[in-house]
Order: sequence, then C-alpha cells, then structure tokens
Amino acid sequence: MSEEKAPAVNSLGLTKTEYKAGASTMCKGCGHDRISEAIIQACYDLGVDGRNVLKMSGIGCSSKTPAYFLGQSMGLNSTHGRMPSFATGAHLANSSMMPIGVSGDGDSASIGMGQLVHMIRRNPKIVYIIENNGVYGLTKGQFSATADRKSPSKRGKFPREDSIDLCGLALELGAPFVARSFSGDKKQLVPILKAAFAFDGLAFIDVISPCVTFNNHEGSTKSYTHQKEHGVSYHDPYFVAPREQIDIEYEEGHLQEVTLHDGSKLVLRKLNEDHNPAEIESATNLLHETRSRGEILTGLIHVDVDQPSLVEATGMTREPLVDQVQGDLRPVNGVLQKMNDSFRI
Repeated sequence: MSEEKAPAVNSLGLTKTEYKAGASTMCKGCGHDRISEAIIQACYDLGVDGRNVLKMSGIGCSSKTPAYFLGQSMGLNSTHGRMPSFATGAHLANSSMMPIGVSGDGDSASIGMGQLVHMIRRNPKIVYIIENNGVYGLTKGQFSATADRKSPSKRGKFPREDSIDLCGLALELGAPFVARSFSGDKKQLVPILKAAFAFDGLAFIDVISPCVTFNNHEGSTKSYTHQKEHGVSYHDPYFVAPREQIDIEYEEGHLQEVTLHDGSKLVLRKLNEDHNPAEIESATNLLHETRSRGEILTGLIHVDVDQPSLVEATGMTREPLVDQVQGDLRPVNGVLQKMNDSFRI
C-alpha cells in the first residue's frame, strides 16, 4: 500500500489550505470567489505571513469576501464607503503590516467616492481591490455607478447616467499603480496581485467580477460572456520575486520589465499594443481608445515607482507608531507652541 503524498508547502512551510478562511456564502459561481482564490494563490506563492496582513472592507457583497481568505489575518469590516479612512489610519499606525482593502463598485464609486479620491491622492501603501459587477447585489440588483448606459438590468431596464470608469478616475487622480483584470483570469490576476503586494504605495486594481444572480444575462457588460468577447489583454504578466532567477522566453522588442520597490520584477510580454505603462499619457490614451470601441482593457495600465508613498512623503519614522511609547510621540516643551504660532497671521 503506497504512502499518502504530503501536501505541497511554500517558503514558510505552509500549505495553500492554510491561506484560506471561512466557507463562502456567495452565490454559486460568483466572480468574487475567484478573486479570493487569486489572493490566496498570490499570498501562498509569495510566502506571505498572514499575521502581517490587515484585511479591510466596507459594506456590500464584495466587502464580505475578506472572511474567505487569510484566516490568520486581522481585519475590519468598516462602515459603508468609509474603508479608505480606516485602512489609511491602520497603515499609519503600523506601517510594517500589509493592508489589503477589498471594496465594491457601490462602496467605492458611490457613497465612498470622496473617501476613494483622497486615499488615491495621499498614496498610502494599500492593495486596493474593487470587485466590480455593476450592481448592488445585497439589495437585489439595482444599478451601480459603474453600470454602462447600454447595459440592461435583468428586468430589461437601462441606466439613465453614463458609467464611471474607475481606472480612468484613478489615472486622473495620479494613482501610481493602476490595473484592471477579470475575476475568471487567474493567469493575469495573480501576477498583478503579486506586483501589488511588492509595490510601495497605493496599488489600485479594478476587477470585473460578474454577479451571477443579477448581472450575468445577455446584454450585460459585466457578464462572463461579454468579458470573454470584449476583453482586451495587451500583455501577459509574469512576476519574478527577488530570490528567483529570471528565465523567460520572448521576442526581441516585445518585453517590458518593471522593477518594483523590493527588487522584484513584473515582466510584461506585449501582445497587441506598443504601450509603456510608465507613460501616463500612453495609459490614458489606450484606456480611452479601447473604451470607445466597447472593449474592456485589462492588465497593468500604469505604474510609477518613483512617486513617494504616504509614509515617505510625510517623513514618518520607519518604526511603526504602534511600537512607540507616548514620550516618543509627544512634542517636547515649546515645539507645539512654535508650530501653532507658525499658523497665526
């Protein structure tokens, strides 16, 4: 009788199962579950210690999903649309931990729009994932702000307003890392997530994630069928950790390599477009061109490794605030008075 084969483990000696958490309560086939699986895969491959991860979310179907991955991590299911403030505060209190913010198109593009805008401007180190399905799933399928005007609801109604392109918004606000992917494309999404974890700043990822109950019908622009027919992937991403040897075949002139803050590399094998994600004008034009053709651009749209993160820009100490005593944080006599005097006219 043969012995049972031991499960594979990563660099921390952990199995992939140990990166899971509670059982999902999503509808069967929900795209959000595929995103959770991609996060699990990326963290397992990188050897991420779940105890060093902060999971943050707001309200909505998407905001339930942090309960389904990284069971050893601490987290907070915050108030509707206010997760960026909670995540930024948690990051500033303990900058040694890795924050993952999971939101939805309603949580971020409607009630939380103001929070999202100022989080992007501040550029904290956060992997910010929007699980975008174009509807409010928890409240039975009303249109969200990302629903396209020509995309009917399950009942045949159409939105009155034009949709908000979240990647276009992020580019306009100066986000240093902007990507879009599809929940059903783990080959693309997992390397993007790995690069986001290695990025020192806000990594903004818009993931088209079909709602199988309310927004996966014929005519919907957030359905599995529409994504397969209209999705445009302009490169094949490959993440190379610092300890690994780069060994990848490519045609001369068709490779774009991005070195991230920890020395890891995101290797982009160009497929159709001659686009450099470091050039924001090129990223903006490509996004507009594909959108005008009714296509959904996926991949790493823009990256800027030179933009200072919130911790760097504010001159904060690298020692986490949570580890400092009150005397370290309180200004010495006269300093606070001098600061106040500087604001007086």
